[in-house]
Amino acid sequence: MRHRSLLILTTAVAAGSLTLTACGSREDNSGGGSSGDSKTLTIGLDAPLTGDLSALGQGIKNSADLAVKTANKKKTVEGVTFKLEALDDAGQPASGQTNATKLVADQKVVGAVGPLNSNVGQSMQKVFDKAGMVEVSPANTAPELTQGNDWRSGKKERPFKTYFRTSTTDAIQGPYAAQYMYNEKKLKKVYVIDDKKTYGKGLAATFRDEFEKLGGKVVGTDHVDPKEKDFNAVANKVAKAKPDFVYYGGEYPAGAPLADQAKKAGLEGPVVGGDALFSAEYVKLAKKNSEGDIASSVGAPLETLDSAKTFMKSYEEAGYKLPYEAYGGYAYDATWAIIEAVKAVAEKNDGKLPEDMNETREQVSEAMQDVEFEGVSGAVGFDEYGDTTNKQLSLYEVEDGKHKPVKTGTFKD
Repeated sequence: MRHRSLLILTTAVAAGSLTLTACGSREDNSGGGSSGDSKTLTIGLDAPLTGDLSALGQGIKNSADLAVKTANKKKTVEGVTFKLEALDDAGQPASGQTNATKLVADQKVVGAVGPLNSNVGQSMQKVFDKAGMVEVSPANTAPELTQGNDWRSGKKERPFKTYFRTSTTDAIQGPYAAQYMYNEKKLKKVYVIDDKKTYGKGLAATFRDEFEKLGGKVVGTDHVDPKEKDFNAVANKVAKAKPDFVYYGGEYPAGAPLADQAKKAGLEGPVVGGDALFSAEYVKLAKKNSEGDIASSVGAPLETLDSAKTFMKSYEEAGYKLPYEAYGGYAYDATWAIIEAVKAVAEKNDGKLPEDMNETREQVSEAMQDVEFEGVSGAVGFDEYGDTTNKQLSLYEVEDGKHKPVKTGTFKD
């Protein structure tokens, strides 16, 4: 059951939350509120800012930065100036845990956005939870992060009360793609490959379970090391098995060369995967052999949402050098959720935050459970597990060198 004591009716607020003053009609509120009690709070961010997944990580960072700047210009929380501190995990769990420890030790940090990778998220959850500090991921999709290791058996148990996410999970992302490939593409034979990481392994498993349930046949399975780039041995196995398509649970740095090599070896159908293949970098790496490949992703395409129009325009006007990529809208919403939770705590305490940062963190984490607003990605809110209440998904097919949306909907069991 959800606590409603801190219910935030923020549809109207969010409608204006993205209205940036790009023309300079208001000064940047770098000093916080109008009174002398102005307070600076830091929102931490963890993402792969370098390495193979840096395109996604930089998009997350830039989008969070845009949310912080918007909140300061709009004076969303009177008397509070927000600052973003972005740390690089390079996609490595150990680095993520170190970054979480660093953020918790900083008494100005009120909450954290990130990370990108589910296995990195697992390494950080306990650190934040022990400190009572909220963490909101825009991209983690492994179900066990919110529903526990036994979620498949129907025994769902939330492991950490301070962890939330604005992206939906692989419990529906994999099956959604399976239904599309079997029912709409009419492809009945698949070769399933994963990278043995938390995200990839889990996603491939949920896809496979649903595909077989529908009557599809898995003609082969395999694993790859995502640190490698030569997948010819696996590619030859795929060609020999003659599947209608390949499903890959993993990320684009390995998924793209795998697709390229599998098609060169004789695969005639597409390579299909999850949101970690939904990147322009996938097309750059696989080149012509990316044509026809399909990736699922969380939510509806941003360009189809009225709620995202101002975000896209403001992002362009801000002059960021890299695109917001697949998770930009969700990173903005994750950051804005923390800002709204801070606002709720201030309102609860007669316009002031507790002097003790530990108390502030705990109250912000509690308030997050009740945050609701119309965000970039649509309606933002969280269920009893900390999962987003927005269950929409989309599928994209590479056509003429670009991912183009082919289906958007909600998974039906």
